[in-house]
Amino acid sequence: MSGKEFFINRYEQLGWKFVEATPRQAIRINLINAKGKNLEERLLNAGVSLEKIPFLESGYWVSESRVSVGATAEYLLGLYSIQEAAAQIPATLFTSLKGKKVLDACAAPGGKTVQLADLMGNSGLIVALDVSKKRLAPLANHLERCHVSNTIVYQLDARQASKLKIKFDRILVDAPCSGNFVGDKNWFRRRTMADVERNARLQREILAEAAACLSEDGEIVYSTCSLEPEENEVNMDWAVRHLHLQIEEINCHGQEGLTTIFGKKLDGSVARCRRIWPGETQGFFVCKLKQVGKR
Repeated sequence: MSGKEFFINRYEQLGWKFVEATPRQAIRINLINAKGKNLEERLLNAGVSLEKIPFLESGYWVSESRVSVGATAEYLLGLYSIQEAAAQIPATLFTSLKGKKVLDACAAPGGKTVQLADLMGNSGLIVALDVSKKRLAPLANHLERCHVSNTIVYQLDARQASKLKIKFDRILVDAPCSGNFVGDKNWFRRRTMADVERNARLQREILAEAAACLSEDGEIVYSTCSLEPEENEVNMDWAVRHLHLQIEEINCHGQEGLTTIFGKKLDGSVARCRRIWPGETQGFFVCKLKQVGKR
């Protein structure tokens, strides 16, 4: 059995019949910067037609473009960001953000960091971490282009976040993951279950550290662009059982999280997570967590 056949068979066992998918290009309006700037009209005049994404407040599909959306004056001025539609969901799931202390645990390339700052109105504090030094400059450039003023960037492994000695009100764990076939034509040839299991272990280590850095009434949003349940529902089941966390109800695009994985029953609350199979967007998974007793 080829790698592709192996993974497609897994997806069918999980209830999804494989189809090739090409997600639509999407942007997200940076509301602070774009206020009063007639952005949609300006882009239309520049040759870019937008279509509102129904499940996002500030997201738009690029329905037609005669120019690169990454080369317009409006983009360079930080009025919008190019951000995949499903990837725009996690930052919107926090109960409130203004004035909060926020940890973006795995921040590069910075799309979600900018989104968090926009939702915060540049108030409070964001600490944006990335383990890779070479990714810090593009991350900082992204923040500067979008006029983000409430964010500190650190080169630090998210598994060592407690070294900061800060208790965070909100923590985004957009975890390093195996990705999926939508964004990589060679994905099926490159990926093995050993990769998935290694990433799942790394994700659990990051989650455990995030839980240790969480304030008493804090919230964690966990997301991946992986389709593999070991990196998603199974890890959330583990978090419920081992980290004194509970899964919160969320209202967003996607299907309920899977509660039976290849015959194994998970905690029923895992259904509160959201799984997005590839289609108009890439494959994605998202979940919101709080400490037990702090709903």
